[in-house]
Amino acid sequence: MASEFDLIAQYFTRPTHHTKLGVGDDAALISISQGMELAISADMLVAGTHFFHDADAYKLGWKSLAVNVSDMAAMGANPKWATLAIALPEVNAAWLAEFSRGFFACAEAFNVDLIGGDTTRGPLTISVQIMGEVPIEQAIKRSNANVGDEIWVSGHCGDAALALAHMQGQLTLSADAFASCTKALHTPQPRVALGLALRQIANSAIDISDGLLADLGHILERSNVGATLMLSSVPHSAYLADKLAGAVRHNESATTSSAANSYDKSILNMLLAGGDDYELCFTAPIEKHAEINNLSEKLALPLSCIGRITANTGLIVHGFNGEILDFKETGFDHFS
Repeated sequence: MASEFDLIAQYFTRPTHHTKLGVGDDAALISISQGMELAISADMLVAGTHFFHDADAYKLGWKSLAVNVSDMAAMGANPKWATLAIALPEVNAAWLAEFSRGFFACAEAFNVDLIGGDTTRGPLTISVQIMGEVPIEQAIKRSNANVGDEIWVSGHCGDAALALAHMQGQLTLSADAFASCTKALHTPQPRVALGLALRQIANSAIDISDGLLADLGHILERSNVGATLMLSSVPHSAYLADKLAGAVRHNESATTSSAANSYDKSILNMLLAGGDDYELCFTAPIEKHAEINNLSEKLALPLSCIGRITANTGLIVHGFNGEILDFKETGFDHFS
């Protein structure tokens, strides 16, 4: 049977591009570029909590690194190094080959070196720490949103939650819709180029992992501000639009007195609180509006203005008809 060190050598050792000493010693050695700060983040994925036990190994490998790369993007940092600690219930060569193939596909796509980690026996758990560089004092923080800032979102929200709902039997998607939505769920595309471009534009930013309302809420809390969102401006795919149309019809059939809170909340929750979108939500001065639109064209990436930062704390969401919606659920919580 292969030893722990054999597994690391076979499946998780690759040539590095910007590392002095990588996998194979007691510690890695890296050099930070002059004028840069080190940005560090970590994420843990646990079978049965973050992914199904029978999840595709290649896609799981991609996603386990991609969700960390997304954290670098949100900070305006250039991802460069990662460590991987993985607990395995058994040594499955075919699974390891596919997982590492997916992991390194993401690493190559975003020029990240795997420089160390650990393996052990246990319930399938994947823990990645990522490190990147950002120019001194140019990191985009959650705590710098200003009153009057516009709130923007990249791409669109809700497809990952839509795919998950289909997999859990809560609704049914066509084959084409499911194939498209599962890409968002299983192989998210971190918005690194956008994050780097936002260093001189955005006041604050966060990646959407737990749901738009929950993650925007972190910006509001850290910045001690509030926000107003327009539901009609939140970007979504045509697949979710079909489901939202039903939610709107449900609302329109309600009496006037109950209309504000009679949308099909399960569908709205996918859009606003579903999570796993890994798009960027950021705030920027209104004077940057045209520059952001130009950036959207340059990156060929939709960027949508969905609301405004306000002085009053709290988050207000206006429905399609301008009514204020009441949301009890804002996103995923590991301990709820």
